[in-house]
Amino acid sequence: MKTTQVLALGAAVMVVAAGCGGGGTDRPAATKISFLTHWGPDQVKALEAAATAFEKQNPGTTVDIRAVPFGNLLTTLRTQGASPNGPTIAGIYDLWLPELVRDGLAASMPADAAAELAASWPKNLVEGVTKQGAPRGYPNEVDLYALNYNKKLFQQAGIAQPPRTWAELEDAAAKLTGNGTQGFGVITSWPAGAVHPWLSLVTSNGGALIDGTTPKLDDPRTVAATQLYARLIAKGSTKPEMSNANANTTGPYLDNFVNGRTGMIIMANWWQSALKDAMGDRYQDVGVAPVPVGPDGTKSAPVSYSWLTVVNGKADQARQQAAWKFLTYLNGGSSGRNGSSAMGDILTSMGILPSRTGDLEAHKAELSDPFLSVYVRELPNAVPFPSVPGGEAMSQTVQKHLENVIFGKETPEAAMSAAQKEIPGVLQKAGT
Repeated sequence: MKTTQVLALGAAVMVVAAGCGGGGTDRPAATKISFLTHWGPDQVKALEAAATAFEKQNPGTTVDIRAVPFGNLLTTLRTQGASPNGPTIAGIYDLWLPELVRDGLAASMPADAAAELAASWPKNLVEGVTKQGAPRGYPNEVDLYALNYNKKLFQQAGIAQPPRTWAELEDAAAKLTGNGTQGFGVITSWPAGAVHPWLSLVTSNGGALIDGTTPKLDDPRTVAATQLYARLIAKGSTKPEMSNANANTTGPYLDNFVNGRTGMIIMANWWQSALKDAMGDRYQDVGVAPVPVGPDGTKSAPVSYSWLTVVNGKADQARQQAAWKFLTYLNGGSSGRNGSSAMGDILTSMGILPSRTGDLEAHKAELSDPFLSVYVRELPNAVPFPSVPGGEAMSQTVQKHLENVIFGKETPEAAMSAAQKEIPGVLQKAGT
């Protein structure tokens, strides 16, 4: 998922009203849940089908699926969360979770849901949704990064295999550059798109963005990744003017790769469907490999992030109970096909990795294709993007200075030093 299309893809739900049905006292109270999502029409239809199945098993509860632009998702939760008819369930980007917990907008899971979470999801993902001592929601999709490259361009340049180290990356990028083609592409104008690929190089060099609440931007292993960018740009292997992403997380960075003008780019698994749609038969030229390892690294360690569904802690108890019941069904192994959850079926249909263990097993065949299989193999090595209060603002701060390097406004050393000084204030402000 992306943090976009997808950065990376998620869901949000609104329980709108609860009241008594007319007539006899043995009729269940009517509860209406509305599911607010930024997904497209095909995914909305799939959610509607799951909602209909849930309603049949739970008379008196109705589910209304609503779609909004991604940019409205968090705003809707924040502005309407405290109102009686506000969002009761929200599909959120994991960076939002700490602040939503702080503000009472992400309730603790009930005991039965928490037990199922612990039994059916990887431990590291359970830890990721646990804040202030309690799990806060169901992890749904997980996205991570790998090197995508054009096999046809590699063959034409005489490159036998994808680069495994930074030195090999620079060498391959130089050979791929020329005649309007850049060897290695970067992304700008989109925080996650700019920061996550760069940070995947940092973590694959043994570095980190933050340690607890202490930023590590001035660590030599982190600065080295920024210096790598600067060298690629100085040599002409990376062209800043080819980097822009628009508000829908598409644009030149996608077009240039699709049209064979970018030899390599570090991107997340969610964009497989975009590549297939845009490239047609040329999609067969796409290769995938682990993120190259830096001189101080020991293994490829791509950044990962996830989406999860949470329940609004400011909703009344009746609506919270209905919301958790629906989420338990949607993420349970009986709601989908062949042991998958309905959520797992939907995510896999979009080329997104579901995070529930049973879903990964149920969709093993689909996830073994040459593109996705590399991401699946790299999951155990993935380093989650730090989920701390102010995490999104921290990412935007890093984006600003990283783009200053890309466009020649700061040196790598000055950019990382400035970010190191600014981030503590960003985190402190978010924690208050």
